[in-house]
Amino acid sequence: MLTVASTASLRVYVSEWENGKRQISDRYAKILRALLGATDDELFDRHTAPAEPIQADGYDELVTRIDAARSVSLTMVKTFMDQTELLRTVDRQMGAASLVDQMTGHLSTLEDALTFAVLPETRRPVARALAGAATLAAWQALDVGAVERAWRHYELGKRAANEAGEPMYLAHATAEQAYVLCDAGRPAIAVQLVRDAQRVGGKMTSPRLQAWLYAAEAEICAKAGMPDDCRRALENAARLLPQGQEARDPDMLSIFLNEGHLARWRGNVLAQLGDADAVENLYVALDSADPTFVRATAGLRCDLAQAHLARGEYDQAHEHLREARLLASRTGSVRHRRRIEQLTQRL
Repeated sequence: MLTVASTASLRVYVSEWENGKRQISDRYAKILRALLGATDDELFDRHTAPAEPIQADGYDELVTRIDAARSVSLTMVKTFMDQTELLRTVDRQMGAASLVDQMTGHLSTLEDALTFAVLPETRRPVARALAGAATLAAWQALDVGAVERAWRHYELGKRAANEAGEPMYLAHATAEQAYVLCDAGRPAIAVQLVRDAQRVGGKMTSPRLQAWLYAAEAEICAKAGMPDDCRRALENAARLLPQGQEARDPDMLSIFLNEGHLARWRGNVLAQLGDADAVENLYVALDSADPTFVRATAGLRCDLAQAHLARGEYDQAHEHLREARLLASRTGSVRHRRRIEQLTQRL
């Protein structure tokens, strides 16, 4: 970004430039060329004809970047996705607060690669990598309380998924974006958006992602005060979830969901509904929790505190909130800290 003089000073400069009392510097010449559409000869009142045509500013750099983008191979795309995976792993164990700069740089690199890639066979794999990275960046932004940044990253992820022709990535980004609306106090429209995500994914969605989408719908319906819809969505999630301990979706690496994860989600939803079965589900989830999912465990402790509060069990609620606060501080989760404070006020 160029720094220019104040408006008053600029008025003096213009007058002196016009009267020949001040020479236009290279810095201001660059600005004036863009504003006036003038050549250097016109700007400096030079009338000698150039020896050869001058190439318009920027084309050399543009062609260089386009040529560089052509060399983006599948190996390079894999490197991009490996970087996203590394950031995802650090995020779930240490939180998003320490990853802002790395994530910003990673997205910038991917956006540049896509911007200057020309042909579809080069653009699609880069767009797919960008869709995954942007959705992760959005969830991280939401976790640290940067809600507008989260929204913009989800929009970027959706555009990239559309260009890549990846309905699963589009469905995932759309469903997660519904959480921004929920946190903003608009659960009713969030329900519509998460259901639209299911429609977008359609028959191309893997069973594990379908189950994840229904679990997300259940949570958002609970926040919207729709208990019947919530329970139907939970039943659909349980019906579609593949059997076994495997949690990760091979077709959608950002999705982790097995019976243990779903038990936590069910407990979260039932706790919001004030259901007595919430505590049992949540303790099952706590016993099987993956220790590397530190931020998720903070959420699980919050769910247990909420479930105990609903039963008037204040000592247990206090203990889980204490554990949740430690984990939230460890990961820097603004979203969880906000919820912890809300629950603490009910003690």
